[in-house]
Parts: sequence; C-alpha cells; structure tokens
Amino acid sequence: MEKSRLIEILRILNTAGIGPVTFYGALKKYGDFSQVLQFLSTKKEVPSVVWAEEEIDKVEKFGGAIITYEDELYPAALKELNDAPPLLYAKGNLNLLQHPTCVAIVGARNASIAGRKMASRIAYDLTNSGILTVSGMARGIDAAAHKGALYAQNQHGATIAVLGTGLDEIYPTENQALYHDICRQGLILSELPMTTKAQVSNFPRRNRIISALAQGILIVEAGLNSGSLITARLALEQGKEIFAVPGSPLDIRSAGPNNLIKQGAVLTENADDIISNLQMPRQIKNFNLDALPLDKVENRVNISAQKNDDSLSAPEAVNSLMDLIDYNGVDIDELLTTSHLAQADFFTQLLDLEMSGKIERQVGNRVVRIK
Repeated sequence: MEKSRLIEILRILNTAGIGPVTFYGALKKYGDFSQVLQFLSTKKEVPSVVWAEEEIDKVEKFGGAIITYEDELYPAALKELNDAPPLLYAKGNLNLLQHPTCVAIVGARNASIAGRKMASRIAYDLTNSGILTVSGMARGIDAAAHKGALYAQNQHGATIAVLGTGLDEIYPTENQALYHDICRQGLILSELPMTTKAQVSNFPRRNRIISALAQGILIVEAGLNSGSLITARLALEQGKEIFAVPGSPLDIRSAGPNNLIKQGAVLTENADDIISNLQMPRQIKNFNLDALPLDKVENRVNISAQKNDDSLSAPEAVNSLMDLIDYNGVDIDELLTTSHLAQADFFTQLLDLEMSGKIERQVGNRVVRIK
C-alpha cells in the first residue's frame, strides 16, 4: 500500500470514537479516506500526519510491518468479519498469514501441569502434521501451545501469537523468551498501536482475531466465565469447529470444556481427533450461546479513547502450587521446576498444603489434589 493511504488509515483509526465498524461505515458513506478525514476534522481532533509518520517509523525500526485490509497478505478469513481489523501490526514470517489450515488453542492462565502438557503435545503434533497453531501468548495454556508448536519440526516449528498489546509490548513479561522465539520462527500480530499497554478491554478484541484465523478452536482447561469461552463463543458465531479436552468434574478448570462437550464440542484427547474432524464436512450443532460468556468487544470505541482504569501493567500473580496440582497427581520434581519457586519456599508451601488437607503424597514422589 502507498504510504499516503496508510497514513490516512492510521489517522482515521486513531481518532477518538472510531473503531473497525465505524471505520468501514464512514468509508462506505463518504467514499474515500480523504473525505472521511475531512468530515472527522470538523467534529473531532484527528491525529496529525506527523504522528502517523512517526508510528510507521516505529514499526519499521522495530523490524515489523503494517498490513492493511487492502493488502494481498491480509488473511481472507479476517475479511469475513464485519469488524475486521483494518490493519495489522506484524513481526516475523508474514507468509504464515496465508497458511491454509490453522487451529487455535486457548485455555486457563492458571493451568495445571497436566493441562499444559496436553496443550503442548497437541500443538506439537498438529505442527508436525502441517497445521498452524494460533494462540494469545498468555500465561498457561496459550504459552504451552506456542512452545509445543515451536519445538515441532525439529525445533523449527511455526506458530502465530495474537497480542492484546502493542506489537512491541511483551505481556506477561515472563514470556520474553517465548516472544522472541516466535518472532524468529513464527509471527506476532496485533491490531493495536505501538506501545499500547495491556488492558482488560483489549483481550476480547484479540480473541476475535484468534478465532477468525482458525478453522477450529481447542479449549484446554477453562472456567465457566473465562475469556477462553468468550473465544469459543466467537468461534461458534463464525461457524468454526469447537474442540475441548475433558477433565475431572472436581476441577473448576474442567467446567468450561466439559460443558462444551455436553453441547456438542468434539471430545479431544489428541491431535488426531482434531485432524480427522477438520477433514469431515462441518456439522451444525445446537450450542447454547447463552451458556457462554458474552463477547465484550466494543468495536465502536477506538484504542486511544479507552480509559486506563483496567490497566494490567502490574505483574500478574505467580501461580500458586495449588493451581498447578490436579486430581490425577503430578511429580514433585516437575512441580518444583514449573513453580519457579526457591526450593525452601516450595517445600514450605507444599507442606502447608499437605497439612491443611488439600493435597496428599503418592508413591513415586508424586502429590495429588484432594479438594
């Protein structure tokens, strides 16, 4: 795209009150970008040409690119959304945007070790089968899925991470190494301006992109009101296949997937369950959308106009040991490694959980959750 047209898009999108829906509506009404800008300038404070040029310069210096809905590389699946992001900030292998088959894997941030292993293994096997994994680079299931994909194909596997921040903002900070690995082997995407910090309201926006890019979506551990089920709801509305890994009814992280399976989601134990279903004709299932969390995307509100009272800039709380232990049990050495706790703190917490009757030790150096 010509730089002048990109500048016009950036100026329109970053005008207060303009989101994807109003962007396309205004363009349809006024015919071209210059006419839209002329109208907006009489009603609102429109970002300057200098600001837009500086934004483009930031992306170029960062080694990224801006792809608009008019570009050939823009994913056809995203164009089907009535609120398709007019532009995408990207860094990495741009050709992945044209990958023929993608599966999204999402789930709980406070995932158990077993859940992380499942997400990682399925992503690994999907990648080795030529299917691209898409996720949101969040802590827990998302991160595990990306890592499994990267480790596939002799540690040269690709994956797409869609951020709820600006392209140059790594969130959570513990995923810095993962972020750089994805930049090298895969692709980082965001619709948000550079330097945009993490905010709660950004993540539902991100989720619609994740679901739109994929032919199917896998849920691994999710509470009944989690953001992962918002992604599932979006995927259903987009006509995508829903997959879910079943879990113990005693674990609240299994409530979301188990409920989806009851409604007709594909019970998923391995990558083959996904691959075989994607190859079959799509069957319409009677999901109860009202049972899933509402999508809170507000596409008519632009990023720059959002309030900052939902900022997530403070570090997230580190997972407690209880979060990492499930009802099937976990190896203590593996638990120590995953927790990132100092050894003394780890065993103190482990003893407290055991004394309080929340876990018990098993043979073979394992502990199991009992309530």
